[in-house]
Amino acid sequence: MVTSPYQEAVMDFRRRKDEHFAAGRGPVDPATFHGLRYYPPDQQWALSAPLTPTEQQAELVLDTNTGQPRTMALYGTVTLPLPGGDPSEQERTLSVFVPLGDGQPQRVFIPFRDATSGQETYGAGRYLDAPLARSEDGGALVSVDFNLAYHPYCAYDDGWTCPLPPRENVLPVAVQAGERLPEG
Repeated sequence: MVTSPYQEAVMDFRRRKDEHFAAGRGPVDPATFHGLRYYPPDQQWALSAPLTPTEQQAELVLDTNTGQPRTMALYGTVTLPLPGGDPSEQERTLSVFVPLGDGQPQRVFIPFRDATSGQETYGAGRYLDAPLARSEDGGALVSVDFNLAYHPYCAYDDGWTCPLPPRENVLPVAVQAGERLPEG
């Protein structure tokens, strides 16, 4: 099978994550860990879009799986042209977050749910850690690669508190990219 450099990079990222979990540095028992399950890498789900920053970082309280609120800074929004699906559902604006007090982040946090949530992926949603870069005009660009979407630790163990995606980050399309539930 011929793979592109992009696909190889995604597969390497996944291999390193499996090694991390297998070494006991994740939320699962390494004795029972047999690797995570993913959708095949699909470059159409690797998107880049300008960040629309908030006027002033606003504190936003996100609900969590345990009911303990998690306060983060709303850093801005990113509008993405999602592949496939109904044209009216293709462009979506997602809120992006950073830890409180991080005025110069290298990446933003994007929790999201989609049409796979609860069926093919964790019901409460998945996460993205999206790197920031600078465009030629000096604005911030967000690299949103859904192939790197992952389940929060609370998907594996109830002992973790995980922020839930806000309403605006619930996508009506199936994002068949990134981590998925184990078989069975």
